[in-house]
Amino acid sequence: MLRAEANGLANITFVFLDRDGVINRKPPAGQYVTCWQEFELLPGVEEAIATLNRSGRKAIVLTNQRGVALGLYSLEELAGMHERLAEKLAAHGAHLDAIYACPHDAGQCNCRKPLTGLFEQAFRDFPAAQAGNSVMVGDSLRDIEAGRRLGMRTVLVDDAGAAPASDEVQLARSLAQLTVASLAEFVHRHICPERLP
Repeated sequence: MLRAEANGLANITFVFLDRDGVINRKPPAGQYVTCWQEFELLPGVEEAIATLNRSGRKAIVLTNQRGVALGLYSLEELAGMHERLAEKLAAHGAHLDAIYACPHDAGQCNCRKPLTGLFEQAFRDFPAAQAGNSVMVGDSLRDIEAGRRLGMRTVLVDDAGAAPASDEVQLARSLAQLTVASLAEFVHRHICPERLP
């Protein structure tokens, strides 16, 4: 097992997480999670986040939510989904320290990943966070590019494994410093291996 000291993650205290594809199941391309009934947590997420909490690390979500700009759901409905997520996690002794969402369409803002506005908001709210003690865990090239722009370590969640991948996914695999099948694998095998459940 690769311990945190060996893989360069020992000093990580801020874990930035994408939402769709990392915390909950990502809908097919072109579709969106528009309500709680469509929100399906991925296996092991609750315990993984609880483990991060117990280790003293901050777990912070940064998520593009273009569906708001497209009129598929409102900011209030998005907040409602995140409240339900918080309740679900709390039932397992877990919590997210913050959620930052970009509700804009492409080209409308500086916060839609791979731009870095969401990170900048988080760094303002968490002054101890900096590139050197943070990692970005995402499932897309946008997530990896955003983390790299800030000099952060990056982890790609790629549950397809060795399956044929699009050019974008192949590029994300090549750019990320670590590729894992799930958030649970990242937490329990790479950042908190001493806390295996």
